[in-house]
Amino acid sequence: MSQRDLLIEIGTEELPPKALKKLSTAFCNETRDGLKKADLGFKEIKTYAAPRRLALLISDLDEAQQDKTVERHGPAVKAAFDADGNPTKAAEGFARSVGMSVSDLETKDGKLFFAKSEKGQPTSSLIPEIVQNALDKLPIPKRMRWGDLDAQFVRPVQWVVLLFGDEVIEAEILSVKSGRESRGHRFHHPDSIYIPKPSEYEVLLESEGKVIADFDRRRDTVRARVEEVAAKSGGTAVIDEALLDEVNSMVEWPVPVLGKFEERFLDVPQEALISTMKANQKYFHLVDKQGKLLPNFITISNVDSTNIDVVREGNERVIRPRFADAEFFWNQDRKHKLEDRLKSLKTVVFQKDLGSLYEKSQRVSKIAGDIAKQLGSDKQQAQRAALLSRCDLMSEMVYEFPELQGIMGRYYASHDKEPGDIAQALDEFYMPRFAGDELPQTQTGQALALAERIDTLVGIFGIGQPPTGSKDPFALRRAALGVLRIIIECKLDLDLQKYIDQAVKLLQDKIKAKNIGEQVFDFLMERLRAYYQDQGVAHDTFEAVLEVKPVKPVDFDDRINAVTAFRKMAEAESLAAANKRISNIIKKAKVKIPAKFDKKLLQDQEEKELATQLAATTKEVTPLLKNHDYENAMQAMAKLRDVVDTFFDKVMVMSDDKKLRDNRLALLNQLRDLFLNVADISVLQ
Repeated sequence: MSQRDLLIEIGTEELPPKALKKLSTAFCNETRDGLKKADLGFKEIKTYAAPRRLALLISDLDEAQQDKTVERHGPAVKAAFDADGNPTKAAEGFARSVGMSVSDLETKDGKLFFAKSEKGQPTSSLIPEIVQNALDKLPIPKRMRWGDLDAQFVRPVQWVVLLFGDEVIEAEILSVKSGRESRGHRFHHPDSIYIPKPSEYEVLLESEGKVIADFDRRRDTVRARVEEVAAKSGGTAVIDEALLDEVNSMVEWPVPVLGKFEERFLDVPQEALISTMKANQKYFHLVDKQGKLLPNFITISNVDSTNIDVVREGNERVIRPRFADAEFFWNQDRKHKLEDRLKSLKTVVFQKDLGSLYEKSQRVSKIAGDIAKQLGSDKQQAQRAALLSRCDLMSEMVYEFPELQGIMGRYYASHDKEPGDIAQALDEFYMPRFAGDELPQTQTGQALALAERIDTLVGIFGIGQPPTGSKDPFALRRAALGVLRIIIECKLDLDLQKYIDQAVKLLQDKIKAKNIGEQVFDFLMERLRAYYQDQGVAHDTFEAVLEVKPVKPVDFDDRINAVTAFRKMAEAESLAAANKRISNIIKKAKVKIPAKFDKKLLQDQEEKELATQLAATTKEVTPLLKNHDYENAMQAMAKLRDVVDTFFDKVMVMSDDKKLRDNRLALLNQLRDLFLNVADISVLQ
């Protein structure tokens, strides 16, 4: 079958920068699905995305569908006709479904049968609907109308290209008639560009239209040009990937412009300057070899101006008042100590049923102090850090730049000469801020971050507002994961249940629901399940450890690692099966099993051997278990495999002799309890 290239381009007003990449990917995926559903073969799809266009180049697309034969089988002949040979309702229903009469149907393999040949439709007749369906399915939260048209899209559509080989597919997409003319850069080449064939699209847009249509290539161009300009200026550009994507989505012909600002602004915390450069102006900031902010920035212009100094001066003029505001806030805020803002937190509601931020800070202070004491850190420092942790929210700087909360707390605490790790803890209080973010490094910061999240979890669960489905307005899933990551990855020997119970006690006059401690702990365990799934830990490994309910996440992690290592051993499968068998025997016995077996009642040589080996192994692993050396403990227990297998081969556990039976059950129960010191390996599959 013949193939041709197909070019699809939707030309628009400027698309939302943060959504451009997502829209392009979705447009490609939906179009690919439409082509496959239509049974149209093709080689590949190349995507193009720029501020004013979404485009696809589909290589070697079939010119038409393949002819095919449609076959359908109906009811069995016996069910299709009654005793008199008249068609039944089943036969008539099948005939109607295929548009035939019963008498015209064939029989095949004892059933009514229908077959017809369908000629494949030309691709050009299918593409308009495929494109329209793809556009309709794009992830656009709110579509807009323009003019008096009925069409709806993320932005007004100005032109549409549907070029199949050298022929235009005539159609109307989003109220615009298709053609073969694209448009270049809004300023450098506002006129139309004639596209002879799809394969020339990218080259023509760049050479004539001053548009780099390929998103990734334009992104690489922006990066390279920013780095080149930075190097010439003697600095290094800090390129945030999200900012790079956003800037790339705002330009068609990227031109880097180096700007500068007064060095006096460098006295302001650099995070404030960087924040306004990135968030408000979409600038890339520069640092020296020591990582210190330089009084320069790089902006990406969408115009290759003949007077670049005008562009530079304009950007410098825009940034100056923002920096002046940050300088003013910095100077004003330092006139008051952080602790002077504590009482003002009484006026800020955390949650209407849970009180003010002041009340929350008091609760967090008590929990943080106890956690710090357990960690061997300074209890009073942790308590003070908790009281000061939200005070920067009342500063002018954080009011203007909310993303600086915690960061400014650190600066203000340092200015106030707060002792020890308090200043650092005020920043670490918010860590981790997002998935994969760094964790608090100081023990004061760890205690504070944990206490804050535990109080939030208990409080929100306590007023009956846990996460439901995809809704999590208080970010409790993120808070729970933060708790677990801090404890596990920082190797903190903390009893999680203990601090949940403490939070419940501190909130007892506010919470209404019952069994909150259990609910919160179970919620944390579900997040822990997701944490290990992301690491590739087998689900039944997690279940094996969960069965023994460790209350210390770091201890839970040690057991996970031990069971993971155990599963790689040759003895693992046999011992897991034996433990499962023991568990089933004990459940079915329905008798009170003695706490310990009696050596005098051991009768068969195999059970005596098991008892001897069990005693020796217990003696060997006891100190290992005490030191949480679960991996070596499991290796020692693995040596029991042969004696356990022999026991089950030779010994009748459920003897008619009650004393003998109960004693053997006690022996097996002790064996199972030994493994349960680490995990319930009976659940391993």
